[in-house]
Amino acid sequence: MKIDKQSFGQTPDGQAVTRYTLTNSAGNSVQVMTWGASLLEVRVPDRLGNLENVNCVFDSLAPYLTKHPYFGSTVGRFCNRIGNAQFSIDGTQYSLTVNHGKHQLHGGIKNFAFKNWESESYQDESGGGVRFTLVSPDGDEGFPGEVSVTTDYHWNDANELAIKFTATTDAPTHVNFTNHSYWNLAGVGSGTMLDHLLTIEADQVLDVDGDLIPTGKFNDVEGTPFDFREPTAIGKRNDQLPATKGYDHCLVVRGEAGNLRSAARVVDPQSGRVMEVETTQPGMQLYAAGNLPGGDKSAGFGPHDAFCLETQHFPDAPNQPSFASTLLKPGEELEEVTVHRFLVD
Repeated sequence: MKIDKQSFGQTPDGQAVTRYTLTNSAGNSVQVMTWGASLLEVRVPDRLGNLENVNCVFDSLAPYLTKHPYFGSTVGRFCNRIGNAQFSIDGTQYSLTVNHGKHQLHGGIKNFAFKNWESESYQDESGGGVRFTLVSPDGDEGFPGEVSVTTDYHWNDANELAIKFTATTDAPTHVNFTNHSYWNLAGVGSGTMLDHLLTIEADQVLDVDGDLIPTGKFNDVEGTPFDFREPTAIGKRNDQLPATKGYDHCLVVRGEAGNLRSAARVVDPQSGRVMEVETTQPGMQLYAAGNLPGGDKSAGFGPHDAFCLETQHFPDAPNQPSFASTLLKPGEELEEVTVHRFLVD
């Protein structure tokens, strides 16, 4: 595994941001950077062997430093939504930063995507990677407890990208991490991904209200636009969800959470590229990027030019007793793994 380390610029207050490129023996590569512990380019071949980047990125650091669509970001302390930006632990109520109507989205305003992480690269018997670390202080965006977090990206010769999150805390708190990459397997900038064929290992989807806050109910996918149990074009039923400009919903990954298991498979008929997703997480947010604005704020990418498969615990879990708990306590260690495997068909 070849690992290159370069400067990717610096923040206005002088923090150096580093970019790493991991290149395997076939010449296929991934890039990651310290700002937001973010995934940048993922360059993999089509059926003719042509390499293209399949992950939406900005070409410079500056757009990542202000509000953006979370291109490739590590999202935390709590990805997705927390209803009314509050929760209680042992009878104590915590008020969080409000940044999405009356709710909190993706951990608040200065969340993990807008922090510069410490980093170290490494090699092992199966490939190589970069390990990013961050200490989130007590009270960060309203969350209790000091939390130590690691995001580990590992790339190998089988074109498998493993993303592992770990965390510990010195006080009970809620945590929920995801990687927020935007994929287009035909190559970013090639147009919409609505013809991509998607299979999701899910029989249920979370019921949500008008603000996309879960109600606590699980709905069967059968007979709904969320039924991807057989390969289905993402665009086939996307317009049946006009209120959310298409898909922006959390599906329940079949099987036992905590075990690495199949979650999704995506095929681009045009290029032959395939992405398989495995995860230990209980849920996965399917987002068809209906809110990408185009222009400078999204590197020119517009609605449905990419899709997200954000593996995660369920949104608003701190306030939903029927959901798997996201509470992390002192002496415990959170560990979640998601693997993206790139193939050709």
